[in-house]
Amino acid sequence: MNGTPQLGIGIGWRPEIADTVEALSGVDWVEAVAENLCPGHLPDSLVRLRERGVTVVPHGVSLGLGGADRPDARRLADLAERAEALGSPLVTEHIAFVRAGGALTASPVLEAGHLLPVPRTRDALRVLCENIRIAQDALPVPLAVENIAALIRWPDEEMSEGQFLAELVERTGVRLLIDVANLHTNQVNGGEDPAKALDELPVEAIAYVHVAGGTERDGVWHDTHAHPVTAPVLDILAELRARVAPPGVLLERDDDFPPAAELAGELTTIRETITAAAAVASPRPAAGAGPAAGAGPAAGAASATGAGSVTEARTGAGAGAAEEREAGDTGAARGRLALSEAALLSSLVAGTPVPEGFDPRRLRVQSRALAAKRAGVVAKVAPELPDILGTGFRPAFLAYAAHTPMRAGYRRDALDFAESLLTEGRPEDSAARRRLALWWRERAAARPPRRATRLLRVARAALVGR
Repeated sequence: MNGTPQLGIGIGWRPEIADTVEALSGVDWVEAVAENLCPGHLPDSLVRLRERGVTVVPHGVSLGLGGADRPDARRLADLAERAEALGSPLVTEHIAFVRAGGALTASPVLEAGHLLPVPRTRDALRVLCENIRIAQDALPVPLAVENIAALIRWPDEEMSEGQFLAELVERTGVRLLIDVANLHTNQVNGGEDPAKALDELPVEAIAYVHVAGGTERDGVWHDTHAHPVTAPVLDILAELRARVAPPGVLLERDDDFPPAAELAGELTTIRETITAAAAVASPRPAAGAGPAAGAGPAAGAASATGAGSVTEARTGAGAGAAEEREAGDTGAARGRLALSEAALLSSLVAGTPVPEGFDPRRLRVQSRALAAKRAGVVAKVAPELPDILGTGFRPAFLAYAAHTPMRAGYRRDALDFAESLLTEGRPEDSAARRRLALWWRERAAARPPRRATRLLRVARAALVGR
């Protein structure tokens, strides 16, 4: 796509490896999780990198562009503010939903704390396209959206991943962040051929590429970002490079950070993979050379069946009527999508029945993975809790998560967890209970008054040793 910045080879910036990233040679750019940055108080490491001319791209994780609701204006404003503070040439987010419920379903809002796949259906595509247009209008720089890894598959999908992405680009002009590790995940977990996806999607729309590691357990691939990059993922990177020269390639690592030498070695392997694949690359037809130019073969086929007729309908005398009809269709699609996403998320985090057509075993795997991630993140955002509870923290939190969905962010989740223990008179050790009560009281000001008053009584009782 015209105007796509040439980024080069990069690595995900994380506070735990900030010094390592600064010291690595050959790093052209970095990507930072947007929600972890405060525009007025950027980490010194990122400031120094920017002063050296290293591009920093904010990577959002909480918009939920694939959800049934329109993107939250405050979250969009926050993402825009971070892009401006960093002087970024683009921002990125995910093709995923992260919460469900609320007004469209007349039910409480549930938070996944994770990126969950959207169904590849006409309804979901229509909603996603409108959400992306809203986001594009609110952001000061171009938006690129990432394909995600999935443990589960929706029943009765109407498109392959490549076709879904191709239509998305055709309808919105959005750029793509292609994660080759996620293509590998979906191959292992869902039998989807990554080469077929690369053939179908519009590779000319790629803004950059993610490469990451994972691990396989019991026939299920977990996209952990905490393991070395595997050979199959590098093979997919080579397949992609054989089709197009991506403007940027980035190594992601989010946990279990290895020594600097190992990270440097992975970056070297990525460079070598790209160089070797470039030597045997077959150039793709130039944009404009055929009926599917700029959008991939699937988009052209979709137009022939009417799925791509939105663009055509917007030209000529019928444009106004077509837009009005599409808006009505999108409203109905939002309602249907809201119900299906809420049913799935409720099954995963609240133990409600498995929606029809889903694999119950895979949903159990996903449910356990969500609970484990919650426990891990809560331990990071509230490190006092595992310190107070010791080895009892994880089993206690998993038991709590099994019947208590997350309804806000992780910090509130930590507070709710402590609250649940105190109301049950736990932990049994009185000294630990007093420490937990004090920890909770110091943070209870943000709680709703009526509930806070009740819990303050419990905390006070714990503190006086009753």
